[in-house]
Amino acid sequence: MAGDGVMSSYWRGVRDGLPFLFVVGPFGMLFGVLATEAGLSVYETLAFSVVVIAGAAQFTALQLLTENAPTLVVIASALAVNMRMAMYSAAITPHLGPLPIWKRGIAAYFLVDQTYAASVLEFEKHPDQTPAQKFAFFLGVMTPICPPWYVVTLLGAMLGTSIPPDLGLDFALPIAFLAMIGPLLRTPAHRIAALVSVVLALSFAWVPYNLGLIIAGLGGMIAGAQAEQRLGITP
Repeated sequence: MAGDGVMSSYWRGVRDGLPFLFVVGPFGMLFGVLATEAGLSVYETLAFSVVVIAGAAQFTALQLLTENAPTLVVIASALAVNMRMAMYSAAITPHLGPLPIWKRGIAAYFLVDQTYAASVLEFEKHPDQTPAQKFAFFLGVMTPICPPWYVVTLLGAMLGTSIPPDLGLDFALPIAFLAMIGPLLRTPAHRIAALVSVVLALSFAWVPYNLGLIIAGLGGMIAGAQAEQRLGITP
């Protein structure tokens, strides 16, 4: 019976992760195309996706590399974009923390925006699941997201400039984040943090090397934390 519960959790995760393919496909292909146009080889482009596996940070680093930004700025900006991963990890630890260390390592590697958003919503709706069932659901969500990310990145790198620039593949990034963030803005503190970060990101868009994103991220976190304290709200 326990095995049946794990398998049903896995397939439920696959079902919930499938819609993200419509975003992962064009987004990963666009990265592959732009990376090769920026001078990376097909192998380097694929390795970039496998090692980093963080689309927003990859695009940020790629843009800065094409602008010949200092290496430290490239690394700092990519890390700033990925600061949210630390918050994801803290939020999902109560659910997956009891797992063996090798399973936690797998979860840490595949903890991306989509797997986090879908998993947290599922765990909050069904808190009575065992850690094994939660891990199975997490792997199910990951299955149609992360392996295809590698494949479409490779495909984009191989196709390169043969893809027409007016195809409009860059629509995927904003749609992906809107779809993931929207259901998570459940409290006034969440909405205040999101609003402040958006305002700051637009206000400091002129700052070189995308450093305005660091300002926006820090400002949003501070605003959200202050809102929770003043309003007496727990996330």
